Amino acid sequence: MKSRVACFVILWLATAASWAQTANPIPDQFLPAYLTVRPNAFLVDPQGLLNAADFQDRLKFLNYHASDSTIDLFVYVIGGDQDFPEERRKREIAERFFAAGRPAVIVFYTLGAPQYSTMDLSPALTSQIPAADQEHALASSIQQARQKLAAAEQFETFCVQLSIRIYWMERLISGELPAHIKDLPAAPISQAKAKAAEKKVKFLAIQNQMLQFALPAGVVLGLLAMVCVFWRVRRARARYHFPVLEVEPRLGGNHAAGVGAVISFASAAVPPASQRDQMPEYLRRA
Repeated sequence: MKSRVACFVILWLATAASWAQTANPIPDQFLPAYLTVRPNAFLVDPQGLLNAADFQDRLKFLNYHASDSTIDLFVYVIGGDQDFPEERRKREIAERFFAAGRPAVIVFYTLGAPQYSTMDLSPALTSQIPAADQEHALASSIQQARQKLAAAEQFETFCVQLSIRIYWMERLISGELPAHIKDLPAAPISQAKAKAAEKKVKFLAIQNQMLQFALPAGVVLGLLAMVCVFWRVRRARARYHFPVLEVEPRLGGNHAAGVGAVISFASAAVPPASQRDQMPEYLRRA
C-alpha cells in the first residue's frame, strides 16, 4: 500500500511539473479575486466555471464542514488547462491571508483535471502536519476524484475525501493518532460524517429547487385564481336582453285574445265567406 501511494505521488508530481509548462495563464481580470484578498466564502470561483447548482452544493458542503471541524477548507477553482502566471504568488496566499484566525487547508482545484490540483496549509498547521501526510491527503483525494468521469462528480468526491483527511489531521494534532495519517484507513465515523453532510447538502439543494419553483408556481396559481373569481363574478352580474321582434297583428287586429281566436262555421257545405257576419265595409276596414 505504501509503495503504491508513493508511486502515485511521484507520478502526480511529474505530471504536474509537465503540465505547468504547457498550462494557460489565468486571465488578468480574474487574478485580483484569487490573489489580492482573503476570500469571504469557502469556495472561490470568480470565473464562474461551476454552474449555479454545483456551486451552491459545494459551498453548502464546505460550510457544513466548517461547522463540524476545527480546520477550515478553502477551495479556489481554476480551469483544467489554467495556472497562475507566478507560482510563488499562489504559494504566498496561505501566509498572507491565513496566518491569523482558524487553521485552514487551502486548495487550488483544477476543474476537470483533479490531478493538477495543489494544496497548502495555513502556517499554524504547517508545523504540526508532516509534509508526507500533507502529500498523502492530497494524493488520496485526487485518487478518489479520478474514479469519477463527470467534472462535477470529481469535484464533489475530492471535497468529501479531503474533508475526511482533514478529520485525521485534527486527530493527529490532538495526539489521538500514534502513527502517520497515511498508515491508517479512513475512519468509519468520518465516512459517516461525510455521508451525513452529503445527504444534508442534497436535501438543501432539493429544498432550494423547490423554493425556486414555488414562487413562479405561486404566481401562476394566483393568476388562475384571479381569472376564475373574475369570471364567476362577471357571470353572476350578467344581464340578458331579448330583442323585440316585429310580429304581424293577429287576424289583422292590434291585440289578440288571451286564449287565442276561435272561428266556427255553421255549415261545412257553405263557403266561409258567405257565413261571416254581414257588416258595413267601413267597419270591416277599421
